[in-house]
Amino acid sequence: MIYPIIAYGDSVLRKRAQDIEKGSIDVKKLSEDMFETMYNASGIGLAAPQIGKSIRMFVVDGTALNEDEPEEDKDPSLDGFKKVFVNPQVLEEDGEEWGFEEGCLSIPQIRGEVFRPEIVKIQYFDTDWNEHVEEYDGMAARIIQHEYDHLEGKLFTDYLPPLKRQLIKKKLSDITKGNVKADYRMKFPK
Repeated sequence: MIYPIIAYGDSVLRKRAQDIEKGSIDVKKLSEDMFETMYNASGIGLAAPQIGKSIRMFVVDGTALNEDEPEEDKDPSLDGFKKVFVNPQVLEEDGEEWGFEEGCLSIPQIRGEVFRPEIVKIQYFDTDWNEHVEEYDGMAARIIQHEYDHLEGKLFTDYLPPLKRQLIKKKLSDITKGNVKADYRMKFPK
C-alpha cells in the first residue's frame, strides 16, 4: 500500500515519535508498505512520521545511489544497504563533520547543505524483533541520521544557517499550503 507523504507544516513531523510495543502492530507489513511508498517517491529513506505515524521506525535503501556510479566512485557503505530500523536509538556519533546537500520527501524542491558526523553507532530491532548494535559511516550514516532525526521531530532544514532558512521561508510556507509539485501523492496540513 502506498501512503501519501506528509508535507512540511504538519505537526506529526515535529513530534518525538513513540516506541513500538512488540506485537502492537505488524512491523513487517508496515515496512513493506513504507518501502513501496519510498520507492514510489524515488526516495532512499522514509520515516514513519512521514506517513503520518508517530512511531519509532524507518526504512532505508541507499543502494540506488551507487547504481550509475563508476566503480571508483561507489560508496562501499551503501553495498546492500537496505534495512528496517524499529525503535532505533543512536548511541554515538563520531568523526569529522562533513557537508552534503540533503533533501526530504516531506519538503519537495528544497535542498540544503547539512553537516553531520561521519560515523553513527545505532541500536535497533529488525522486523523479527532481533536486536542489533551496528556502526555505519559515509553516506549510510548520513541516511540513518537524517531518518533518525524524523523520529526526534527534527528536519534537515533545522540545520541550515539562518540566512538560508530565511531564503526558503516562502517556499516552506507554499509547501504547507499545498502550493508545490511532487511526483508522488502528498497530504498537506489542514
